Amino acid sequence: MYHPDAEVEKQEIIKRYRNLLRLWKPRNPVDRKVVRKAFKMALEAHKDMRRKTGEPYIYHPLSVATIAAGEIGLGATSIICALLHDVVEDTEYTIEDIRGLFGDRVATIIDGLTKIKGIFDQHTASIHAENFKKILLTLSDDVRVILIKLADRLHNMRTLDALSHEKQLKISSETIYLYAPLAHRLGLHAIKSELEDLALKYTESGVYETISRKLKESARSRTRFVNKFIYPIKKALTEKGFKFEIHDREKSIAAIWLKMQKKEVPFEEIYDIFAVRIVIDSPPETEKSDCWKVYSAITDFYRPNMARLRDWISIPKANGYEALHITVMSHTGQWVEIQIRSRRMDEIAEKGYAAHWKYKESMNMNSRLDNWLDRIKEMIESPDADALSFIDDVKGFFFLDEISVFTPQGELRTLPAKSTVLDFAYAIHSELGDTCIGAKVDKKLAPITHVLKNGQQVEIITSSKQSPKEDWLGHVMTTRAKTSIKLAVRAEKKKFAKPGKELLGKWFEQMGLDFSNSNVKKFLEAGQLSSIVDLYHAVSVGTITLRDVKLFAARNVKTGRLNYVARTSADGSPTIQNNRNIHTESKSSEVGHGETTGKSALDYTVAPCCNPIPGDEVIGLVASDVAAMQIHRTKCLKAQELMTVHGCKMLRVNWANHESISYVAEIKVIGIDRQGLSNEISRIISNDLNLNIKSFHIDAENGLTEGAIAFFVKNTADLNDVIDNLNIVEGITHVTRVN
Repeated sequence: MYHPDAEVEKQEIIKRYRNLLRLWKPRNPVDRKVVRKAFKMALEAHKDMRRKTGEPYIYHPLSVATIAAGEIGLGATSIICALLHDVVEDTEYTIEDIRGLFGDRVATIIDGLTKIKGIFDQHTASIHAENFKKILLTLSDDVRVILIKLADRLHNMRTLDALSHEKQLKISSETIYLYAPLAHRLGLHAIKSELEDLALKYTESGVYETISRKLKESARSRTRFVNKFIYPIKKALTEKGFKFEIHDREKSIAAIWLKMQKKEVPFEEIYDIFAVRIVIDSPPETEKSDCWKVYSAITDFYRPNMARLRDWISIPKANGYEALHITVMSHTGQWVEIQIRSRRMDEIAEKGYAAHWKYKESMNMNSRLDNWLDRIKEMIESPDADALSFIDDVKGFFFLDEISVFTPQGELRTLPAKSTVLDFAYAIHSELGDTCIGAKVDKKLAPITHVLKNGQQVEIITSSKQSPKEDWLGHVMTTRAKTSIKLAVRAEKKKFAKPGKELLGKWFEQMGLDFSNSNVKKFLEAGQLSSIVDLYHAVSVGTITLRDVKLFAARNVKTGRLNYVARTSADGSPTIQNNRNIHTESKSSEVGHGETTGKSALDYTVAPCCNPIPGDEVIGLVASDVAAMQIHRTKCLKAQELMTVHGCKMLRVNWANHESISYVAEIKVIGIDRQGLSNEISRIISNDLNLNIKSFHIDAENGLTEGAIAFFVKNTADLNDVIDNLNIVEGITHVTRVN
């Protein structure tokens, strides 16, 4: 509990301001004077304001400015903007006041920060999608807007304890969905890792605490191992005359958890909990060769795993990251990852875009980070008006690895991993993509759907008779290709618009429905089509018939409103309808059968994406245009997307204790094959634990077995009983829950 004390708070504010100056280390007295003016303005503007913690509000802008200066490495302009980033939004000061006191550039950045501050307070998908686009528009204006916003979000995540559980989940979901990927793409590795760790702390607190505790417990033995491991390396590099730093870097908790899930192994089986980092003092003209000399020195003592050699010095990552990664076998039989960097490379790796920009100016260099920013701008300026598709494209673009392929003339082109021949064709020219019928990949013929690999050479084959097809969209990864295909297909579909519109109007008239814009829009949404052009095209080619209009009209008569329910859910999977109720109370709700006396009843469905069962921590999500609530696990990635992008309202819900209701749970079993194993598994589930099996599938090959088993449970206790009992069966090595 925070207890205000005016004198203590005054001293703390001065202390925090001096810490900001210490980290920033201003060289120009003029800059120091302007920053002090901004600090005084922020202090005056927020003097009567307090945060949810009870602390003076000025602590927040001071902390954001400190992160911007110390952890990102930004300069005077950014520090001024960080100090003033909430002034226009929360006080009577205007952008013009800021412009008059601090100039156009500061005013522009603060205006950008003010515009994106309330983005996640809206409640419809289109508003969220358009605002997502506005965030990225700031990249084309001044990337410092995004960098300061990331500093703002990091401090908010560090002080999230003061908020309600619902707000913690919502803010954590936004952080995982948008801010952590942005930090990753801008090269801010440390900030990206901390954002992910803090989000995990609130979305899966049990997992976070367990991994954190195990890291602390193993810290001493890990330190002893590292000291022994690096001793011969330090000695050799010193003898060779290198000036260097060498230390170990612990993997983030979120990264460890992701690897545990991906590999389906416990914490104890993750070998790369840490990495050894070597940073050498080397001038730009010799840093590449010096890194390889360090590699040579290391392999004099330890045998490398060539399959895990990563050369990001010759071709840096898209976010500007440069380093040489090798994995070697220690004398104890443990694999150890070693990262080799120059001082410049290390600064770019830690401080991302800010450091990249500094070296770009001093060394007259360009990087793939600039290319990535150019491609983001290209996405934003795309004529494609489908904002939700834009989000899907950009979201994927944040996470994808990249490949480098060559034109017939030897020109290097960078594409997202899993790009196809079509992606490559459209990357060269839209006309080349529209007429592409195949390619020669490394001199061998390949279809347009062929997935390209790193280092291949591609020659496109075209035909004047070829034209884009709608199914091409399922075979491309890049936004440029998707946009070009959509435009071409839409132009073709427009030819059907007039006859389709006339026919649909006749059908509406036959059913006694008003052929108004609002009714057509509702019919469009019911059919889950993305545009009016798609609707009229579907009518023209017979995909939508008079029967669909009859069903639509019948539902209108039955319910008194137009509410035709589509046959599938938004992601294309069958919608699970549960004829149960959710009991809405003042703060939370209970899921399950029960009396509704004194409570309002809402229909709900259990989300198929995460398949929650009683005992799981869950939330209820309600879209503005849907009556039923959907129940998700709190850690569900789809739920994070629905809250962040589609603006679904979140309700806190609890499971009602009703033993009569059964839910489907699924597990994956891996082990050594032996006779009678399948019978023993089914006996434990059916006879010993008295649970009904829904499906049972096991494959055995080369002495190994892998199976997927679905069964009915009342709650997570039943599921855990199954996992615990199967884990002790002879031959079974892993049993994990399948979402």
